Amino acid sequence: MESNIEMYSEGQGQKKSLWAATCEIEKRDPLLEEYSESEAVIIGAGMAGVLTGCMLQEKGIDTVIVESCRIGGGVTGYTTAKITSQHNLIYDRLITDLGIKKARQYATANQNAIDGFRRFVRDKAIDCGLEDRPAYLYTLKAERIKDLENESESAKKLGIPNTLLKKPGSCGADGWGLPFSAEAALKFYDQAQFHPLKFLGPITNSLKIYENTKVIDVLPAESGTAPNKSGKSIVVTERGKIAARYVVFTCHYPFLILPGYYFARQYQDRAYILALSAASQVNGLYIGIDQPAWSFRNYEDLLLFAGGSHRTGQNEKGGNYQAMRDEAKKLFPEAKECYAWSTQDCMPLDGVPYIGQYAGDKPGWFVATGFQKWGMTSSMIAADIISSDILNKPYEIAKEGAEVFSPQRFTAPKSYNELWEDVKIIGSGLLREIFSIPEKEAAAVMPQHGGVVEYDGKKSSVFRDDNNTLHAVFSKCTHMGCQLAWNPEEKSWDCPCHGSRFNIGGHVVSGPAVKDLERVDKNAIK
Repeated sequence: MESNIEMYSEGQGQKKSLWAATCEIEKRDPLLEEYSESEAVIIGAGMAGVLTGCMLQEKGIDTVIVESCRIGGGVTGYTTAKITSQHNLIYDRLITDLGIKKARQYATANQNAIDGFRRFVRDKAIDCGLEDRPAYLYTLKAERIKDLENESESAKKLGIPNTLLKKPGSCGADGWGLPFSAEAALKFYDQAQFHPLKFLGPITNSLKIYENTKVIDVLPAESGTAPNKSGKSIVVTERGKIAARYVVFTCHYPFLILPGYYFARQYQDRAYILALSAASQVNGLYIGIDQPAWSFRNYEDLLLFAGGSHRTGQNEKGGNYQAMRDEAKKLFPEAKECYAWSTQDCMPLDGVPYIGQYAGDKPGWFVATGFQKWGMTSSMIAADIISSDILNKPYEIAKEGAEVFSPQRFTAPKSYNELWEDVKIIGSGLLREIFSIPEKEAAAVMPQHGGVVEYDGKKSSVFRDDNNTLHAVFSKCTHMGCQLAWNPEEKSWDCPCHGSRFNIGGHVVSGPAVKDLERVDKNAIK
């Protein structure tokens, strides 16, 4: 297949998405003042941050948003942009693990979030390609039909209408649009899809947003080092400081180690997306529950084909895009690749986002993280909960309550098991010697490949470009010191513990790390 893939800059580790290629949001200036004050500061100008800022401003709260890169330049610009309450096999598990009350809170909030997007588009006359579509969970395996039956019954208990289809595609009924039949599919009605950046751009016009303004620390109001007279927290950026009564962390993954312990409560996962022309109009949103789990949706005349999910930092062999291309060729032989990109999601241990007060002893701090693969509805929910909590107003989206999303929770027993598995991975990342021959000489690293060598008693990560130039950095993540792994698919250094990513020059591509890697004198490496 041919490709129209663009890079933001050499070695940055991120390919341009369809959304970024077809929508340019107006640039904003960085923060210029050394010290300023605002009633609220939001960290991160993705969907969650912008929606929260919009709701706060509409309710009379003076709000500033600071963004390390560009508006929508994080996960929002790389999503598949499905707006759904169908989140894989979740409702049967939520009822079992959390009980009917909390499961209903989750279901109601996500159903209402879809309508929340419709209201925004209608009231603000936003041209973003918002379309109603059914969403399907499907399986190709007869033994997994029971899983869909249980999910169907659980969703209906929680007020979500759905239909279980047997052998969809074999007779062309029920709107099934995939080029193969399934053993069964669970159909949710009145779901939606859109262009996320075309939605985001217009609602930022009235907001005060500083781009290219990286936050490196937040000092609580009680901190003796906070240089303010108002008793507000201090948001410390590379360009200046902003004092605020309320601080909202919508930066995808909280970068502070304490409080909150979010590094021990979630991990990050990567997946891959191809945009194909001359492929099917599938007339819906699809995700498989088998492995590999393929996802499908259309945007105009293109088909978005997604999958290949793995924990960040655990793809040292690469080949992810090629595996997607091979599968696409089987399913859509005439299709042509137009765009290819990857995305990264925070995965909470109990399968529910963390939305609300950041920590018990930080009443003015709020967080929205752990959206898994469902960032659009989760963003709308987060904006509603956080803005309502700040104003002490009733929720409009989370009408059944927000207890299920509380960051103060720790769910047993499933979280204990998953936490132990996560601790083992983190421990191995902190201690391991990556690659089988870590003392390999730099000369053995081939062009367009990365490797690890010894230099001055430390592990150094080196990449050799096509000009035979070495790019060398020390190979421990600046977040918590985990050994980084080479990502051959995207030419980046990735952290298997918490998902931070760095380009070949050591600059942060995505957090929680906020500090770049220390560079090594390439002339001293052999």
